[in-house]
Amino acid sequence: MIDMLQNIEFAPFILSFKLAGLTTIILFMISLPLSWYLSQTKSKIKPVLEAITALPIVLPPSVLGFYILVVLSQNSPVGSFFEDVFDIKLVFNFTGLVVASCFYSLPFMVQPLQSGFESINKNMLEASYVAGKGKIETIFKVALPNIKPALLTAIIVTFAHTVGEFGVVLMVGGSIPNETKVASVAIYEMVEIMDYTGAHIYSAIMVLISFIVLLSVYIFNHKQKKSFI
Repeated sequence: MIDMLQNIEFAPFILSFKLAGLTTIILFMISLPLSWYLSQTKSKIKPVLEAITALPIVLPPSVLGFYILVVLSQNSPVGSFFEDVFDIKLVFNFTGLVVASCFYSLPFMVQPLQSGFESINKNMLEASYVAGKGKIETIFKVALPNIKPALLTAIIVTFAHTVGEFGVVLMVGGSIPNETKVASVAIYEMVEIMDYTGAHIYSAIMVLISFIVLLSVYIFNHKQKKSFI
């Protein structure tokens, strides 16, 4: 058993955690204003925005990955623009994985934050505005401190969801060692070559990580609920 553990290649896990970390940070910055807007607006366009945001949940990863690949490829206006202006290729490299992951994990950041903002007592927000605080100050000093469980859930679930990506990252990034070969892709390749021992070890590590992440969320949320009783 020790010999098997010594033969584990940790590069795919490190790459997965790097991808998940960057994706979570970027999505938090994008999702914070979006989820706030969705929680406060009464516009007729709100259901449309919510549906677009939630699409990655119901779309097959291969479908989402295919369209992201098409949009980011060198033959598309977006892909050619980034390559000509910034000399950046958006497919089959780590940059492309980050972009694809942001699309794929978007609802897992937006929905918990939106639910948290919607649960805040409106009188608390109105009091903040009356006290002379602007929207940005209200969000950071009033809203976010009062939705800690939702905030933690959004961050941790987004991170964990990104670590477990497969279909989208394979479509957009392929399997390039130390560049796009994340843990889920490594497991797939082990199964293809019938290396079930390696696949078992990698899968067990992924299961353990996922369980610890979810357990942490539930323990924190449970403690938060008790503190309000």
